[in-house]
Amino acid sequence: MAVFVYAENINGVYKKAAFEAVSYAKAIADKAGDTVTAITVNPTDSSDLLYKYGASNVINIKDEGLKNFSAKAFAQAVNEVVDGNIIVFPHTTDASSIAPMLAVMKNYSLITNTLEAPESLSPFQVKRKAFSGKGFMHAKAEGSGVIVTVSQNAFGVKENTVSGSEEVKNLSVANEDTKVISHEQSSGKLDLKEAEIVVSAGRGMKGPENWGMIEELANVLGAATACSKPVSDIGWRPHTEHVGQTGKAIAPNLYIAVGISGAIQHLAGVNSSKTIVVINNDPEAPFFKSADYGVVGDAFQIIPALTEKIKAIKG
Repeated sequence: MAVFVYAENINGVYKKAAFEAVSYAKAIADKAGDTVTAITVNPTDSSDLLYKYGASNVINIKDEGLKNFSAKAFAQAVNEVVDGNIIVFPHTTDASSIAPMLAVMKNYSLITNTLEAPESLSPFQVKRKAFSGKGFMHAKAEGSGVIVTVSQNAFGVKENTVSGSEEVKNLSVANEDTKVISHEQSSGKLDLKEAEIVVSAGRGMKGPENWGMIEELANVLGAATACSKPVSDIGWRPHTEHVGQTGKAIAPNLYIAVGISGAIQHLAGVNSSKTIVVINNDPEAPFFKSADYGVVGDAFQIIPALTEKIKAIKG
């Protein structure tokens, strides 16, 4: 059977996580000598974007009842069209809430937060993050099928263009249980979980009026902005920017932490970053123990100087 992948879109637009999941599914399909079928709900983007990363077939679910997200309703919709024993999801907030429901419906094994292509397909065995990202394990699925969620920025987006075809499925899935209370969008230009570079700051910034320098540095680097939990709790920054154990878990190529002490709860959300740079005026800050590079000094002097230096380098 073909390998299936859920290609998530936000308001009809495919995000980087969808392309990474398709790339991951293509790697499995190549190993199995099979093809990739992507499933997506009410997209406005072209299926050509999915063919580009290896999806030979796209099942486009059209359902007016799925305009509002519901994990249960989306799982039911996917369950109606999926016909494979390996199903890949991105490990986004929405997709990782659909995956376990679908696993129950199909009686499949579920492996979350995978980092690499599987080591073997029979049995299906793969490396995944464990213990809030503090460790790794090699999980093995022995059921009739397996659903995996791919940790963002772990496998990477890999172009592998194929000629593809699209099939439209018109469904009417019951979605009466969904009530949208509020939907807080990120204030940043970039999706925090998909960003390659993140500039983050904590209480060391002393107040929300000082965040201009953080935003300017992020702008120069083409980065997203983030913050520690105390900062979002006291309202200096929106909760959508909170990274940590109780916030968003991210894995950028570069994470710059400014004025953040580095409590274990914060580290749990950022320790998958490829490179961590810590700027803090306290040489005893715990974050320095986890940093690849550390700068001890006054952020109010360092950040503007760093920003100007980067501007000069970029011409």
